[in-house]
Amino acid sequence: MNNTEALKKLQDIELDILIMLKDFCLQHDISWFLDGGTVLGAARHKGFIPWDDDIDIGMLREDYDRFVSLAKTELPSGYSLHDWSNTPGYSAMFAKVYKDNTKFYTEETIEAGCDQGIFVDIFPYDQLAEDSAQKKKQIRNARIWQSILYLYYTRTIVVPHKGLLGTAERNACKIAHSLVSRLFDPDFIRKKFNRSTLPVRESPSSLYLSLPWPNVPGFKRSDLLPAVTLLFEGYEFPVPARPEAFLEATYGNWRQLPPVDDRHTHLPKHLDFGDGTTWSAD
Repeated sequence: MNNTEALKKLQDIELDILIMLKDFCLQHDISWFLDGGTVLGAARHKGFIPWDDDIDIGMLREDYDRFVSLAKTELPSGYSLHDWSNTPGYSAMFAKVYKDNTKFYTEETIEAGCDQGIFVDIFPYDQLAEDSAQKKKQIRNARIWQSILYLYYTRTIVVPHKGLLGTAERNACKIAHSLVSRLFDPDFIRKKFNRSTLPVRESPSSLYLSLPWPNVPGFKRSDLLPAVTLLFEGYEFPVPARPEAFLEATYGNWRQLPPVDDRHTHLPKHLDFGDGTTWSAD
């Protein structure tokens, strides 16, 4: 199986999970929407970005918490909800839904001992503080403690640069991993992160943000809900209420394709599709 065939098969399984989640959320009256690059794919390609290998969905915190509670016991046979509470080596501050009996192993999950299946990411959106300084503190705290949890579990972190700078970044991550794993434990790290996501008791703003990946200033509730629909691989799925504004805030000029050299598929080290077929990186 070549890389193109593996990517298509991976995308097909992720789409299967997404269709199941659409039915599950409808059954339980849970509001949700496609998130991140999946919104971009729906708006620009009417499906997957051709070189993309994952699916993201988002929910406001109240829907996310209810979804996680229900999904741990009530997902259809063949699917399972995973987060730090039930999956050893789990380093994300958000949940994933796996297709059972599949494998999606990266260098990071192998090192962390995380038995990760092919998945869809589920991102919670939390309310930000009205006070500018408090909001910055929320975002800074979330970014720091999510990074620390990743470093706790693995020293093999994907870095943004190549060459000598990339080597220096990887060496720095190895040193940081050694320090973090000695100084902290995962429960402590999660408690520190969760201080960012607790309900804002004083002067909450109208802005919401997915704190595990706080890369935009935030969105008004009316930017996200009520969701509208776009086609994705021939199916209608909910997307943020103002998809173009969402994409402009997230990606800038989202209609323009990136240069060919920047169209990277980040396939993992090993895939098991659960039907007797596998793929591994060279």
